[in-house]
Amino acid sequence: MLKRVLIMAASLPLLGAAPPQASLHLTFEGLRSQKGSIRLCLWSDASGYPDCTHGRGATKESVLASHPVLDIAGLQPGDYAISAIHDENDNKKLDKSFIGMPTEGVAFSNNAKIAFGPPKFDKARFHVEGETTQTLRMRYFL
Repeated sequence: MLKRVLIMAASLPLLGAAPPQASLHLTFEGLRSQKGSIRLCLWSDASGYPDCTHGRGATKESVLASHPVLDIAGLQPGDYAISAIHDENDNKKLDKSFIGMPTEGVAFSNNAKIAFGPPKFDKARFHVEGETTQTLRMRYFL
């Protein structure tokens, strides 16, 4: 009897309780202009990261470069990573030079270092719980 009571008491929070929710406040710094948009993908795992065009499981968002702040609510607490571009000409893709260098800005969560390609998911990964804030610095190569 005591065992049943303990099991029922332990499962009460699971009955009808909403899953915990988290929110993420993003600020982008270092933009070289206010033209265009910032396009980002929020990743919960490394599958497809960091290329938003192949990110089926990623949450995709855009914000005007003239107001580089974004709030994302209703997230499940957990680990995430962000990849972002400053799409200055608003053509919905990262423009590159003839040698493959980005001609528009790029940013990653944790301001993960870029060395001969984008940082690995584990370097950009951060934990979201409650109200979480990330400031991402946009980087330009050309």
